[in-house]
Amino acid sequence: MHTLSIINYKGGVGKTVLAANIAAEIAWSRQKKVLLIDLDPQASLTFSIVPVNIWRTQLEASRTIKTWYDRFLDVGRESSIGQLIHSPLNVHFDNGGEVDLIASHLGLINVDLELATKLAGASFRQIALNYLRVHSRLTHGLNDPEVQGKYDLVIIDCPPNFNIVTKTALVASDAYLVPAKPDYLSTLGIDQLNRHVTQLSDDYNRFCTEFGGDDFRPMDCRMLGIVFTMVKFYSQQPIQDQREHIAAVRRLQFPLLESMIRENNRFYSRRTDGTSPLVIQHTSEAGFLEVRTELEQLASEVEGLLAAL
Repeated sequence: MHTLSIINYKGGVGKTVLAANIAAEIAWSRQKKVLLIDLDPQASLTFSIVPVNIWRTQLEASRTIKTWYDRFLDVGRESSIGQLIHSPLNVHFDNGGEVDLIASHLGLINVDLELATKLAGASFRQIALNYLRVHSRLTHGLNDPEVQGKYDLVIIDCPPNFNIVTKTALVASDAYLVPAKPDYLSTLGIDQLNRHVTQLSDDYNRFCTEFGGDDFRPMDCRMLGIVFTMVKFYSQQPIQDQREHIAAVRRLQFPLLESMIRENNRFYSRRTDGTSPLVIQHTSEAGFLEVRTELEQLASEVEGLLAAL
C-alpha cells in the first residue's frame, strides 16, 4: 500500500480536484481500492463526493478525521481509524474498484492547537517521545487492519499549511505531490515546502534513532513531483508567461511531471456537491474529452512513479 500526500502552501491550485480524480481513475480503470483522507478543514474533497446532507446526518457527529484526533487528545489512546471509513456508492465500481473516504470537519482547524499542547515535556527525552507520538498519529492509524491489506493506495488531501496535522500526513506518506499553477504566487513556496519536509524528516528520524526503539518507524517521504495545473495553452504550448514560471521551477531541479492540467472553468468550476469526479463522468460536451484524457494521463503517471519508489 502506497500513501501519497497532496500539498501546496497556496490554495486554489487544484489540489482537491487532483486527489478525487486520481483516486477515481486508479479505482475505475485499474480495479484498485483507494482510500481518500481529507485533512483540509475546508472539507472540499469531502463535499466533492459526499452530499452535504449525508455528511451532516451520517458523518459530522462521530465519523470524521476530527473525531479520531479528538479521541487521542481527550484520552491519549489509540482508536480505530477504520471505523471512520465512508463508502460513497458513486465511486464504487462493478469491476471491483472502489474509492472510500475518511471525511474532514470544519472544526479540524482547532485540532492543531490542541495537538501542540501534547508536545511539552519535563525532560528532553520526554519532549522527543511526545514529538514522536504526536507526529506518528496517522502512521499508526493507517496500520489499522481495516486499512492495511484492503487498500492499494491512500491519498491524503492536506491543508495549505505546514501545521502539525499536515506533518502527521507527511510522516505517514511515501511521497508527496505538489500541484502548482504556473504563476508567481503558486510556485513561490515550493522550495520552502521542500525544505520544511526535509527538516521534518531530519528531526523525526533523529528522535526515532535516539529514543524511538521499535515503537516508531523512520519517516521516508520524498517529493513525487510537481504537476502544473490551470495551464493556458496556445498552439499546444503553455502561454509565454506560464512557460517562464515553469522554466523557473525547472531550474530548482525538482522532479516535474510530464502531465499538465489545462485551465477549463467550464468543467472545473462547477458545483460538485456529492457528484462523481470528472474522470468517470460521461458527456458529449465540447472539450470534455480533452479534460478527462489529461486527468487519465496524470493518474497513470502518478501510479507509475509510486510503483517505482
